[in-house]
Amino acid sequence: MSAAEDLQSHREAIWAFDRRIDTLHLEFDRFRQGKTKIMPDWMRLESELLAFSRRRIVDTELSHQLDRVLYKFQNRKKIWLQWVEDYHGAR
Repeated sequence: MSAAEDLQSHREAIWAFDRRIDTLHLEFDRFRQGKTKIMPDWMRLESELLAFSRRRIVDTELSHQLDRVLYKFQNRKKIWLQWVEDYHGAR
């Protein structure tokens, strides 16, 4: 794989993670509202993000994008876990 193809695959993977975080947030919102009874699997996304973040990314822009996505995940994770705590505490 050429360097340009490698950068493009990293870029697409980072975008995919960003979209998955947004999708998971919507799923957690439905869970919080009681529209679904199954808690979304945020741990799988977290492990995939961690595995991906261990890759060496030489492009500065992509590295910053990955940092932004990791930060976004951590912030959303705090929100999700608070929602779960509130949901179970209210019962």
